[in-house]
Amino acid sequence: MKSPSSSKARAAAAAGVGALLLVATAAPSMGASDRANQNTSKKLRAAVTAAGMTEHLQALQAIADANGGTRVSGSAGYDESADYAADVFRAAGLDVTVQDFQFQTFITLGPTVLEQVSPAPAGPIATTIFSYSGSDDVTAAVTPLAAPPADATPGCEAADFAGFPAGNIALIRRGACTFAIKATNAFNAGAAAVVIFNNQPGEINGTLGNDFTLDIPVTSVTAAVGEQLAATPGLVLRVKADTFRGIATTSNVIAETRGGDPENVVMAGAHLDSVNAGPGINDNGSGSAALLEIAQQMTKVKPVNKVRFALWGAEESGLVGSNHYVANLPADQLQRIALYLNFDMIASPNYVRFVYDGDDSDGVGAGPGPDGSAAIEQAFNDYFAGQGLAFKGTDFSGRSDYAAFIANGIPAGGLFTGAEGIKTAEEAAVFGGTAGVAYDPCYHLACDTTANISAQALEEMGDAVAHTLLTFAFDTRSVNGTGKGHPVSPPGQRVTGTPEASASSASGLDDHDHEPDVA
Repeated sequence: MKSPSSSKARAAAAAGVGALLLVATAAPSMGASDRANQNTSKKLRAAVTAAGMTEHLQALQAIADANGGTRVSGSAGYDESADYAADVFRAAGLDVTVQDFQFQTFITLGPTVLEQVSPAPAGPIATTIFSYSGSDDVTAAVTPLAAPPADATPGCEAADFAGFPAGNIALIRRGACTFAIKATNAFNAGAAAVVIFNNQPGEINGTLGNDFTLDIPVTSVTAAVGEQLAATPGLVLRVKADTFRGIATTSNVIAETRGGDPENVVMAGAHLDSVNAGPGINDNGSGSAALLEIAQQMTKVKPVNKVRFALWGAEESGLVGSNHYVANLPADQLQRIALYLNFDMIASPNYVRFVYDGDDSDGVGAGPGPDGSAAIEQAFNDYFAGQGLAFKGTDFSGRSDYAAFIANGIPAGGLFTGAEGIKTAEEAAVFGGTAGVAYDPCYHLACDTTANISAQALEEMGDAVAHTLLTFAFDTRSVNGTGKGHPVSPPGQRVTGTPEASASSASGLDDHDHEPDVA
């Protein structure tokens, strides 16, 4: 870990980092009103509104505004977000546990700089730093690595750096292995800095992982810029990164119903933290807001199964919070979890209604989830079909908080509306929006504010979350074959909880999931 220097500016930055680790005062609680018994899908969906969820998003935005524009785990902005969520859950009559844990944090202390020194014309180049990058200020010649088709796995093997001039900056194309592997191989070959360029349109907003501790700056550029740099003879670049990596304390917020079968627990989770760069209102205030609103509207519901809400900390640091929770849950408690539902980014402005592909019917990427995951996917598909809304499969790529549950054999599913992936013309024809533009152009950026939210997506996806969570709160037999049944949509409604004539899913995705830590 590179410590801040003794200069006045760096000392102030270090003091700021220290202040980030203090526990913030609790946000004002939101008392639950006297709510009706929203014990059917129709009633609950009518009660869960975009306006209600937006109130929570506005509260999270205000917290970020008061804390340097961020709610990153390890900061006062996150602590206040967790306090706010805990207050909302308590006011809704839930039993709340705040689970503290430590993790390796990453904070940028100053702007990242990438500029062309020579040949002329010299000048700045748009760049995005990788989370957990090291710090340095390097001016050096650039050595591009072979890219496809000459090398299908650029930078993924140590042999790719044979003859690499020590002290040069490595320019590497994205693809085939993690960013951390590319950066580590470059460091071991003597590279002074690494620039990774995309292999598809758009920026890279990625992470090296919280176990990356090498003191080398690693930054990124778009595909077009990278290809231009690789073709420039005699290229000299300056790369400057000013970062802090250290141990911080953060928390998960766990809330559960007082009633319901404790031997058959239905879990629904969303990560509460943002990245360092911005307030994280779509990513993932949106998923958090949906669960907070649903908890408030379910105050008088008496579920057959215990319902447990989880807002995870340090997801943006490598799924730390959910992994910590699962790793520290006794085996007998883990076995009582019937299923896990994950909601990460459900209000993207250029959205697609993505449903996690529990049975691997799309044949993309990872295989199927644990037994029962197909039934979860089917429940979401049936809901959207019943509402006449198109939907599309997305892969269990391991890039969000379902990963720890799947790894422990717990059936999982959930919803997603897209991150940095680019909407295709086919998707635009089906779902609307703009082809050739990212699902969320503000993904992992400072502009991920309340202005970055699609109210229509929030309403549609919020209703799907409410319906499916309530369905499993009363009946998990389709997933695990146990528990009592209780219909949440009476006969005659379009949403019946059973298959209907449906709009079939389109093909799945292979790189549009959350947290791009692989190339």
